[in-house]
Amino acid sequence: MAETNTPSIDLQAIADKWKGKDGSLIMILHTIQDTLGYVPREISLELSKLINVPLARIYEVLTFYHFFKLTPPAKYQISVCHGTACYLKGAADLVKELQNITGVNEGETSHDGIYSVTALRCVGCCALAPVMLVNGKVYAAVKPADVKAILNEFMKEGAQNA
Repeated sequence: MAETNTPSIDLQAIADKWKGKDGSLIMILHTIQDTLGYVPREISLELSKLINVPLARIYEVLTFYHFFKLTPPAKYQISVCHGTACYLKGAADLVKELQNITGVNEGETSHDGIYSVTALRCVGCCALAPVMLVNGKVYAAVKPADVKAILNEFMKEGAQNA
């Protein structure tokens, strides 16, 4: 069984749901990530034994598809659209401001797991450019001076919900 610090999930039920279906490994991994936010190594090891698929094959899939995450998601998942409209209207400046405030570079997660900063190709909000998302919430026409207030909004909500 998985270590106590590994999130709990009913792998047997997930495997049974997809048993014998095309693309079952990918669908099992999607279900794990949808449930936990990432695919922990311990869960991959357990899955390998459960469905009799080599761990190397599981990692081939996990590392081939950019969607899959091997580390826990940050508490505040920040994304900046880098589509053409957003890029031309200052997306790079937003990323620089995020780096200044959080100390996190694009594509990284802070050591404490609080912030992650990622670039997205296009979120389909071109008329609202530049666009920034925090935990899926869209912020439109963001200026670098707005970034700190947006992050403070989430931190305040997190403190109230703690």
